[in-house]
Formats: sequence, C-alpha cells, structure tokens
Amino acid sequence: MDEGRRESGTALRRETGTGRRGARPAPGVRRGPWRRGPVLTAAALLLGLLMLLHAEIPNRFGNVGSLVETFLPWSGVFVPLLLAGALWHRSASATVALLLPVVAWLNLFGGLLVDKSHPGGDLTVAEQNVDAGNHDPARTARALASSGADLLALVELTPQATSTYEKQLAGAYPYRTVTGTVGLWSKLPLSDTRPIDIMDYGPLAATKPAAEKTAANRALRTTVTTHHGPLTVYVAHLGSVRVNPRAGFWTASRDIGARTLGTAVAADPGRRVVLLGDLNGTTDDRALTGITSRLRSAQEVAGDGFGFTWPAAFPVARIDQILVRGVRPDSSRVLPADGSDHLPVTATLSW
Repeated sequence: MDEGRRESGTALRRETGTGRRGARPAPGVRRGPWRRGPVLTAAALLLGLLMLLHAEIPNRFGNVGSLVETFLPWSGVFVPLLLAGALWHRSASATVALLLPVVAWLNLFGGLLVDKSHPGGDLTVAEQNVDAGNHDPARTARALASSGADLLALVELTPQATSTYEKQLAGAYPYRTVTGTVGLWSKLPLSDTRPIDIMDYGPLAATKPAAEKTAANRALRTTVTTHHGPLTVYVAHLGSVRVNPRAGFWTASRDIGARTLGTAVAADPGRRVVLLGDLNGTTDDRALTGITSRLRSAQEVAGDGFGFTWPAAFPVARIDQILVRGVRPDSSRVLPADGSDHLPVTATLSW
C-alpha cells in the first residue's frame, strides 16, 4: 500500500472513530438503549438489594438497620421516580433492573394492599397514645368512647388528664385499671392486674422507691373475664426513640423495654393474649422480634393497607400496635384523628 493510501485510511478512521482508540462513540452518536442510564440501573439494583437484604444491615453503628426497617415500606416511592428517569433516558437496562425492587417490595408488602377484613368478631379492642400534651382530653375520650370498643387501652396518661378520662369514660366503661402512665378501660370485669417494669433496669433500679416506680410505670398486665373465658391483656408504652447526629437512631430505652416485655409474654401461661400499646417501633423492626415472634399483628392479618398511626397530621409509620395470640383478628383499622399526635387503632377479635 502506498503512502497516500495509508494517510487517507488513517484520516478516514479518525473521522469515523473506527481506529483502535475509537471505542467511544463519536460526537453526535447515541448509545443503544441497553447502554443508557448506567447510574439509574445501579440505583435500581441497589434499591432492590436494600429491600431483600434489609435484615443484614448492621445495627452496630447508629442502629441503621432498625432505622431502615422502620421506614422500609416507603422504599417503594423510589420505584416510580427511577422509572420516570429510565423512561426519560430511554434506558432499557434501568427499566429491566427495576423489576428487582418491584418484586421485592411486593413480596414484603403486597399483602397489605388487599383488604383482609371480614364480618364478625366477639370482642372489639382499641388503643391510643393520647398524648401527654393533649389540650382537649375530653374530646379524645368522647371520640374513643364512640368507637364502641369493649376494651380501650390508653397510654401516655398524665395525672391531670387521667381524671378527665375517668369521668368521660365512666358511663361506657364501668371497669378500669390505671398504673402509672398506662390504663385499660373495659366493659367487662378485670382482675389480677399487675405492673410490668419495662423501664427500671440496672444496679440502681433496686434503690428506686416503689411509689416512684409506680408513678412512671409504662406497662401492665390484667385479665379480662369474657363470655368465652379469660383473656390476658397487656398495655404497654415502650421507651421513646430519637434521631440525632451523635447516636444516630437512638433506641436504647425502647429496646430494653421490648426485651423485657417479650420475655413476659413468652412466659405468660395465658392461652389467649392481646397486647395493646405504643411500641415506638414497627413490626418490621428487628428490635421487636422478641414480641412479634410470639404475637401476630391484627393489621397484617385482617387489616386494609399499612395502617400508619404516627404522626397524626401525616402518618408515616405504624408504631401503635394490636398484637394477639390464641384469638383470630377479623378486622383492623385506624380511627380518625381526635386531638392526639397519634391516631387510634381498633380491631375485632374472635375465639
């Protein structure tokens, strides 16, 4: 080949980008649909892996695992956002990659999208964190009484508000028991009530006066006499959780209470058990496994939707729970706001 042809061929390869260094498309040449949107593809795969492997996320640093599990249902909102990006960039790879998070999310939460409630029920129970700062407890009491629940569990009671609830609920609920900041109002007789100490722990707990412990108590156990036999009822308000820069997702008090309450439920001889309370955690949170492994969620068994309860103005998580053993939930739902920062929950149960 003469010198002129070699120079001409070299120039042609440079123009068309077919030389050895021409792997990248020349300016103005578009990538194929399977090569577009690599960042979107990676994000979709990571989202799917997050859903599938959430239990493997460690809690050693700032309880990141529990924090992710608390808001895990909301991971689904990223799917339409990523899909919009994939369609905008016409990325076939990103669109196909989105199948992973879609399938994972449906496997985790798809069952909650179906209304599983059905008519019937021998007993109706309800629970609410009535908010220590509630400015109108009388309104809250009237709304709760109108629910028609046979058992009504209230947590975060204050001494001042308790008298209001007692007065407002006396007509519909002739039986009641209040221990510290938690209480149960009932249309059926109560007996064998005792506090469950889920807050005082460590070497200094024994030095705390009994009266002081009782005043701050956050859990109780009682027996309800029903037409079908005794029903064991726990009312609990686990410790608060916080998110801050130093500790991350701080759950120490909540986690200790969860372990204590889980141990009490596991050792309880009652055949039929109901736990009503603000657990400051969702049933997806691994920290509550000691409780959720022994009791079923009424919302998951017989509810419709996620049943978020907190905060009342814009609920993002279900931390108020009705959990059962030995009875069958027939329905479960969230009641309208009534002045508290938590929404009330209710469920009908059958023997």
